[in-house]
Amino acid sequence: MGCHEYGVTGGGQFVPEAVNTVVSGGASIDNFHRTFGSLRLRYFGPRALIDDNSVRSKATTLLNCEAGYQFAKALRVNLQVYNIFDAQVSDIDYYFASRLPGEPLGGVNDIHVHPAVPRTLRVSMIIGL
Repeated sequence: MGCHEYGVTGGGQFVPEAVNTVVSGGASIDNFHRTFGSLRLRYFGPRALIDDNSVRSKATTLLNCEAGYQFAKALRVNLQVYNIFDAQVSDIDYYFASRLPGEPLGGVNDIHVHPAVPRTLRVSMIIGL
């Protein structure tokens, strides 16, 4: 006895949307001739979207970096780059019934995604007092 529209059929052994494999790592450098920076990798492996594991998400890999320069004790400039390779992946996936115009009243079961942020640059100037 389950609730299929939320990805639960009642007979599976998997927890829908639970991440099984996560890898996160990075490297940083700080105060090297007034420069600083870091590189960070995040990997989420494929995951079951319903409890019998018959519908799965794709893996997600993102690489982000940050670099900056310390001009003075109270002044630094910072550059952050999110999703360096502009990967077209999702942060999270769901499987449930939804209905678009023209589709059956009961809807259509499908994978719904929340996309990862596209390549984004952020530049900031930090002024301390």
